[in-house]
Amino acid sequence: MKKLLSIVLVAVMVLALGCTAFADGTEIIYWSMWNEGEPQAEVIAAAAEAYEAETGVHVNIEWKGRDLNTLITAALEAKEDIDLFEDDFTRLGQVNGPYTYDLTEMAEAAGYEGYPVFNNFSIKWAGFLNSIPEQPNVGGVFYDKDAFEAAGIEAVPTTWEEFLDVCAKLKDAGIDPLAQDGAYCNFTFYYQLVRHLGEEGIAELRENGGWAESEGAVAAAQEIIDLVNAGYLAEGAPDEYPASQNKIGLGLAAMVVCADYVTAEVNANTGTEVNWGLFNYPTVEGGVSAASYMGANSLAIPAYSEHAQEAFDFALFLTTGEWGQKLADDCHQIPADPSNECTSLPGAVETLLAADAPMTWCAELNTHPAWQTMKDMFVELFEGKYADGAEFCAAMDALYE
Repeated sequence: MKKLLSIVLVAVMVLALGCTAFADGTEIIYWSMWNEGEPQAEVIAAAAEAYEAETGVHVNIEWKGRDLNTLITAALEAKEDIDLFEDDFTRLGQVNGPYTYDLTEMAEAAGYEGYPVFNNFSIKWAGFLNSIPEQPNVGGVFYDKDAFEAAGIEAVPTTWEEFLDVCAKLKDAGIDPLAQDGAYCNFTFYYQLVRHLGEEGIAELRENGGWAESEGAVAAAQEIIDLVNAGYLAEGAPDEYPASQNKIGLGLAAMVVCADYVTAEVNANTGTEVNWGLFNYPTVEGGVSAASYMGANSLAIPAYSEHAQEAFDFALFLTTGEWGQKLADDCHQIPADPSNECTSLPGAVETLLAADAPMTWCAELNTHPAWQTMKDMFVELFEGKYADGAEFCAAMDALYE
């Protein structure tokens, strides 16, 4: 009986100590944009277990999915119990910067370097280093090399006319040319728009309107309408994400405009290994830009977090060294640590290290008060609901009245 009582007392003490440890601040709450079961989520969960085994700090992960970016600002304003969260690094700097922790001193103490392009713009937008990239991205047109070969396409297109010729050859070969999910219609149209106007031209439209008076905006919208009318979108597009992009893994479509994470998503969703290729979004005649998108899903710490050091340490534990390499390998993504190897997209690390400025996600149109309505209209553009580019641009101008 005494022995049993002793065991019970020891057990009670262990539980009490465990609860006391968490109350003393060895638990951090992490809101993640991934869904449980996704490749990234599996690596993050494993890294959290390894981190706890090594440090005693428990990482409580809440899988919020892609809707996190619609929740996080209000959550930060309300000072919800969060110690670490993910978001697009542009939005982190430009929208949520005031709610985030200054990581400068911790980064210097840890010897963290990362990618200068992301660090510099984090500082430019937020006023200080406020995020650590978890998943760097480069954008463009991702395609199935086997589909191109089957259609007799020997070279990737560099101009819009060449792109349309590629679409025609794919369609003649019985392959839908371009997959398009509704979630990324804004990104595809943005690429077309930036080719005509550049980032500064789009920023002018964002601030002052004048879409219908802009020859470049009207031309960009008309080119998308012509693409749709030619039957170059995959059947059912624009689909509910990720149904359309998955058609590439199913052998039903050849191309998708996105960032590099699309390759891992399609492979995982369809259980295939697509023979991926990448080319820069085509230029347009008389256009002003041939830039490439680059961005990052990044990690940030709320300014009010009481466990900022523990959260920062876990962020580096996850994104650098062994676990940073595992994220890159298992999720087929560009490593967050430039000293790690990029096995999914050779040359991507060098491209990011050489960059001095990013082409943003939609040229900050997402900061316009009517952004959600704009996104809906971009989907409608790909649905063929506008007679021509002029009608679309007039509808955009109506948002400024």
